[in-house]
Amino acid sequence: MSAITIFCDFDGPIADVSERYYATYRQGLAWVQNQAQLQNDQVAIRYLSKSQFWTFKQNRVPDRQIAHWSGLDGGYIDAFLAQVSRIVNHAALLDHDQVQPQARAGLELLRQCGARVVLVTLRPPEQVMQFLNQHNLHWAISDLYGMPRVDAAYKNQASHKVERLRAAIATQQRQGYDLRHSWMIGDTEADIMAGQTLGIDTVAVTCGIRSSSYLQSFRPTHLLPDLWTACQKIQQRATLAGPRG
Repeated sequence: MSAITIFCDFDGPIADVSERYYATYRQGLAWVQNQAQLQNDQVAIRYLSKSQFWTFKQNRVPDRQIAHWSGLDGGYIDAFLAQVSRIVNHAALLDHDQVQPQARAGLELLRQCGARVVLVTLRPPEQVMQFLNQHNLHWAISDLYGMPRVDAAYKNQASHKVERLRAAIATQQRQGYDLRHSWMIGDTEADIMAGQTLGIDTVAVTCGIRSSSYLQSFRPTHLLPDLWTACQKIQQRATLAGPRG
């Protein structure tokens, strides 16, 4: 089977999680403030704007530092971080996730050129399928490899992404797919490192949770703004390469 196989992360290239992460941040701060009031303690919360918050996240400012700049210190920082970890994947907050503006067009382009899209994500598969069905994108995905733990995506450990991509590659090969010209598309260092570890060309997109300058330091094959542009690049490369036997 000679169809091009595109391994792709979910959060970032396809799903815009910025509103959920910001809502989680605000709810976490409000929870800490409420806990402090119950103890007759006053905490002067300073809510960052979404733009400020997301810029810090994209540039890998530690969550502990973000909490400190938001008015917390000591044990309140620890309480905030624990609360964020508990609620970030709550169903009510997952509803904040949206389709990236150009993702649907990119996926349609891949379908038109006969490429297969295999999702490799640290999100639980049922969460991903719920999102795809809700936004009528299930048609775009040929296979899905996720993680059962609900906190894996938030922690984003590169070793987990390497393991998931390795499993995806092995299964696709057993099914007879030619992976000589496959790609890994993602928005974090974990995606780039997974592709590089397993010998796949990488496309880092800057529409997700990492900045362009941060991603560039990991030397992806291509650094592009979004999935649509990445799919155009892949289509051009496939056209130049011509048919494969």
